[in-house]
Amino acid sequence: MSSGHTQPADRQLRHQEGQPMTGDWKAKLKSSKPPAIENISAVSLATHDMARAVRFYQALGFTVRHGGLDASFTSMNAGSSYLNLIARPPNQTWSWWGRVIFYVSDVDAMHRRVVENGLRPDTSPRDAEWGERFFHITDPDGHEVSFARLLES
Repeated sequence: MSSGHTQPADRQLRHQEGQPMTGDWKAKLKSSKPPAIENISAVSLATHDMARAVRFYQALGFTVRHGGLDASFTSMNAGSSYLNLIARPPNQTWSWWGRVIFYVSDVDAMHRRVVENGLRPDTSPRDAEWGERFFHITDPDGHEVSFARLLES
């Protein structure tokens, strides 16, 4: 299983050449065609309370692949990818970083499941102008999670 962590290309080049990149960094990239990026293997989120985070994501329908309530690292199945949870000390903080979006077969059914399990979504399902139906929920550690589906044309 992949950790899903890589460094940005400019950081790798800085490290390999031993000095900061200047000027047109794209010109310094190798001219050969890079391998195709096929998918995201995993998204990793920090948590201050592994048991609370695991229970939250299980209520959403994720299943544990590795780790669990008392682990320092837990990997959960997310279709053909993984949602990783990493325990961090209480004094480590983070700020808003973005959101992770999971496609589901039925956005409205997922929203009902969330509500039936006592969780409170941030939004109700709605159709977006970019062609998706979605809703958002924030996990106990402040990470924004969305569930979405492409709208039929």
